[in-house]
Amino acid sequence: MQFDETFDVVVVGFGLAGGIAAITAADARAKTLLIEKSSVPGGLSICSYGAVRSARDPEGAFAYLKATSAGRTPDDVLQVLARGMCEIEAYVRELGGINDAVITTSIEDHARSGGLDDPNRRRLSGNYPFPGTETFYHTTVVDVPGFDAAAHYPWANGAPGGPKLFKILHDNLNARGVAIRLATPALRLVADPATREVRGVRVRENGAERAIQARRAVILACGGFECSAEMKAQFLEGAPIFNAAARTNSGAGIRMAQDLGAALWHMWHIHGAYGFRHPDPAYPYAIRLKRFPDWFPGEPEKARVKMAWILLDQDGRRFMSEYQPYTQDTAVRPAQHYDPVKQRFPRNPAFMICDEEGRKMYPLGKATSNDEGIRYYWSDDNLKEVALGILKRADTLEGLAITLGLKPETVAASVARWDEQCARGGDEDFGRPGGTMTSIRTPPFYGAPVWATVSNTQGGPVHDAESRVLDIYGKPIPRLYAAGELGSAFGHLYLSGGNIAECFVTGRIAGRNAALLVPWN
Repeated sequence: MQFDETFDVVVVGFGLAGGIAAITAADARAKTLLIEKSSVPGGLSICSYGAVRSARDPEGAFAYLKATSAGRTPDDVLQVLARGMCEIEAYVRELGGINDAVITTSIEDHARSGGLDDPNRRRLSGNYPFPGTETFYHTTVVDVPGFDAAAHYPWANGAPGGPKLFKILHDNLNARGVAIRLATPALRLVADPATREVRGVRVRENGAERAIQARRAVILACGGFECSAEMKAQFLEGAPIFNAAARTNSGAGIRMAQDLGAALWHMWHIHGAYGFRHPDPAYPYAIRLKRFPDWFPGEPEKARVKMAWILLDQDGRRFMSEYQPYTQDTAVRPAQHYDPVKQRFPRNPAFMICDEEGRKMYPLGKATSNDEGIRYYWSDDNLKEVALGILKRADTLEGLAITLGLKPETVAASVARWDEQCARGGDEDFGRPGGTMTSIRTPPFYGAPVWATVSNTQGGPVHDAESRVLDIYGKPIPRLYAAGELGSAFGHLYLSGGNIAECFVTGRIAGRNAALLVPWN
C-alpha cells in the first residue's frame, strides 16, 4: 500500500457529525483530517433549524426511542443515543464558549412564554405520545456575537439556526488546528485484502487521485443518498422523489462501507414532505411548502395556524390530512402510494389548491440549499412564483382544474366538500385539526403540482453502540466508524432534532473510539 500522506484519523464529511467527530478525535491528540466533497462546508446540517434534541432522563428517552424504532434498532444502540442526549446541552454550552455564543433551551423558553393557552407556547415533549416523551427538549444557539450568516456562509440557504450552531463547531475545529479540505471527495476505502482492516481512503484532490493513510481509523460522516436517483429507485417505494437539498449526498459513504461487506438498515426510511418544482431544469432541488409548527396527537385543538391549501390527487380528490403532527417528516409517505389498477402513483404529483386569501397569507414555499451559485428566494406575496409558472392562476376553480390537467367537476366538488367542513369546523374525512382549516372560495384560485420530497434519508450501514460499522454477520469492520445521518438509528418515526442529536452523540463516540485505537503500523 502506497500512501501520499498520513493522519491518525480521517473523517469523511464536514457537516455536524463530521465536525464533532474531528473535534473529539483532535481532543484525544489524534492527528485528524476532515475532508468534504462539496466546495463549501456544512452539508445538510447548516440548513437545519439548529435545534439539538436533548433529554433529561436517559430511561425515558430510551423508552421513547424504542417505540419510534419499531423493533428495527438494537436496544444498546438506542440506550447510547438516549444517554448522549442527556449530555448534549452541557456539551453545546462548552463548545459555545469558543465565541461567547448565547445558548438557550426550550425549557427556558417555555418558562418565559405566556399561559397554557398561548399558541406560541412550545410543548415540552417528543413528537408523539410514547412512553418517555416528556423528557425531551431542545438546545439552541440563538446568537453568536459578531457573526453574520450571510457574510460567513453566503452559500447556506436554510433556517437561521443552523448556521449559528455550525459556526461554533467551525470555530472549535479551527482553534484545534484540524486540517480541513473542501472539494475533496472520498472515492474508496483502502483496506487489507485479507482482514478488511481499514488502512486509509482514496480521495480526489485538485483533479488527482491520492491515497491518505489513516493510522487509527476512518470515520464516515458523509450523509445519505438524497441525490442518488439509482439508490432512491432501489430502496424507496415512490417515484420520483426529489431532494430538498444536498446534491452532493450521493450515497458514496454507503457504497464504500458496502465494499467491505457492511450490512444496511432503515434504507426505506426517509424524512420529508412534498414540494414544488422550479421551471428551470437546472435548478436541482424541490422547494418544500411552508413549514408549520408541529402539533401533538391528542391535542389537535392547540394546532391553530391556518394552512392555506389542500392537496388533491390526480383524479381531483383529496386523499390525506395536509397538516400531520409532524408534516415535514411523514407527509412524504402518502405520496408514495401506488395504484395497481391504474398502474401509476396517483398522488405524485399531487396538486396544491388555494385561493386569493391563502395566497396573501404568507410565502407558500421555502427553498433550501447549501451550494455556491445556487440560491432561490421565494417571494413574500407568491406573485413571483405566479409569474414564473410555479403557481398556476385562474379566475374559477374549473379553469384552474383545466390548467392543471384535472377534471373540473371533480375539483369543484372536492373544494365544495372542503368548504363545507371548514364551516362546520372539522375535517371529517382525514382528521386535519380544525384550527388549521381555511376555506377556498375567494377568486382568483391558485394551484401547482407538488411532488414527494425527501429532506434527508435515514438508511445506511449498520453500526453498533460503539459506532463501529458492522458487516452482514454482525461483526465490526476493523477501524471503520459511522456518524450522523449515515445509517441513522431512527427506524420508523423520526424525532424532530433527532438527526442533529445523532450527529453529536455518534460523532463524539466515533471520534473518541477512533482516536484511542493503537496505530495499525
